[in-house]
Amino acid sequence: MDLFDHSLQDRLKTEGPLAARMRPRSLDEVIGQEHIVGEGRLLRRAIQADRLFSSIILWGPPGTGKTTLATVIAQSTQSHFETISAVLAGVAELRRVIEDAVQRRKLYQTRTILFVDEVHRWNRAQQDALLPHVESGLLTLIGATTENPYFEVIKALVSRSRVFQLQHLTPEQTGELLDRAIHDPERGYGSLPVHLHDDARQHIIHAAGGDARNALNALELAVETTPKDALGKIQITLEVAQESIQQRAILYDKNGDAHFDTISAFIKSVRGSDPDAALFWLAKMLHAGEDPRFILRRLLILAGEDIGLADPQALVVASAAANAFDHVGLPEGIFPLVEVTLYLATAPKSNSSMAYFKALELIEKEGAGDVPLHLMDSNRDAQALGHGKGYIYPHNEAGHFSLQQYLPEQFQGLHFYQPSDQGYEKMVRERLAAWWHTNFDDNLSEDTTSPAGTE
Repeated sequence: MDLFDHSLQDRLKTEGPLAARMRPRSLDEVIGQEHIVGEGRLLRRAIQADRLFSSIILWGPPGTGKTTLATVIAQSTQSHFETISAVLAGVAELRRVIEDAVQRRKLYQTRTILFVDEVHRWNRAQQDALLPHVESGLLTLIGATTENPYFEVIKALVSRSRVFQLQHLTPEQTGELLDRAIHDPERGYGSLPVHLHDDARQHIIHAAGGDARNALNALELAVETTPKDALGKIQITLEVAQESIQQRAILYDKNGDAHFDTISAFIKSVRGSDPDAALFWLAKMLHAGEDPRFILRRLLILAGEDIGLADPQALVVASAAANAFDHVGLPEGIFPLVEVTLYLATAPKSNSSMAYFKALELIEKEGAGDVPLHLMDSNRDAQALGHGKGYIYPHNEAGHFSLQQYLPEQFQGLHFYQPSDQGYEKMVRERLAAWWHTNFDDNLSEDTTSPAGTE
């Protein structure tokens, strides 16, 4: 770094965005993330002792302090600290960093810590190029990512790193951050007559959604655009705050964690019979631009998997909603989507359709066995081979039912299907029990697919 670079860095400390100026310079200034940098925690001890020898990956939503922690480490270590962005830097830049690190280690016995922002943006080849140098200890990696590193970073790199998951700031922590920025005379607005009204403060806290950068950006916009009143004060009222941070940004990348986590929360809420939570997650997805057809496909699956015969209409309603949406589209198509969500969330639940997999498991393990002779097709080989002989036509029997064998001989007596006692399926349960003289309560063990003597 030359003289001009130093001069630029000094100016940015006072002239840069508020979020950059207020970035903590030490661990004691860090707000939140006590679970990883609180007193006595592993990462805090390693930073304080300048013993960060193992690579780490900082994983969390935007504005939770990933770059901040990297900056604190840079200011606390005697190692050479190098920063590159995976968005801007490619293999050529990485090769330059590696070559410099080799020379630094040879000439000065100085370690190199490499901070890679948005490390998940590197493709496999780029991550592979980094791996051997992390493995050899030439580079200590600090990777920052908003996406799940177990999916977006190659396994070999993750296995050689300690993953720390950062969390959104709590409302109290966001408030502490705003107060610090208001009163800091050097980096914040402590030298200005700023009055942040309580309701304005609460609005910024709420709207920021635990994102420190979002909160500070809103405060900065409010202060910098509000003239002094007659008494010479900068009044940050609720109205000013609402203009500065009009709407909470929804963290939702259709290919990222937020997408999968939100649809998971939605489906689990419907399965758990909580219509309010289901509507909340539905609203989040639609507000963020999720494809309604994707949601409907998941609801169709849920109707069969989690409701089944407890309410046979569930699949009909889900199918009708999907068809209605295709005819109507948005915005009116939201109504059949809401209707099917509420219907499925409030319907009785049964996962008895999973019985199929018990039957499949048995076939994979034991084989399918032979079709009993009386169930064979009698249209071709009835006379020559006796196919179909002994078959009892149920409609000729009382109640249109005949107590006869339908499973292969070796699997007689097995019960894959265990009807629940919910909704319509309760009647199914009673009907089957009467027909087959079966007490289903005695057949609810996990090994109902395993015939006696085959384990």
